[in-house]
Amino acid sequence: MRMTRRDALEGVVHQNVTRTAADLPRGSTAAPVYADGMTFDARAALLAKRAETTQRLKGLDESFADIVESVRDSNLDDEHDPEGSTVAVSRAQVASLAQEGRQQLREIEAALRRLDDGAYGTCARCGGPIGDARLEARPTATLCIGCAQQENASPRR
Repeated sequence: MRMTRRDALEGVVHQNVTRTAADLPRGSTAAPVYADGMTFDARAALLAKRAETTQRLKGLDESFADIVESVRDSNLDDEHDPEGSTVAVSRAQVASLAQEGRQQLREIEAALRRLDDGAYGTCARCGGPIGDARLEARPTATLCIGCAQQENASPRR
């Protein structure tokens, strides 16, 4: 067993097995501790990812506005310009990246709600634990590795 100083204060004992946020007392801020002693603070990772994504979205929104403004009073016929991509393509690329960023923000907010509800780290499909290493790599993950592999192997309809 491994116990951190924070855990000693909160009365949480870590074992060298994967555990989820549901195993912690409600409202606990203790981070999982791996067998090698490495810790992962899901809330901090999600909040950092949210801040980074929000900043990136702000930049994309500004880029989109700049693209629109640059051609507002222009008589530019970029559809037939052999020298490069069209303004429409640039606009579409920025819009697509912004859409992905907004989806990522929704996933982050959902993960924070699961963390608050004690469901973070529990697979949405099978109800088993999502491994700590997977959550560290993908803090918004809703499926354990086994269920994610099954979903990716299933043919899309």
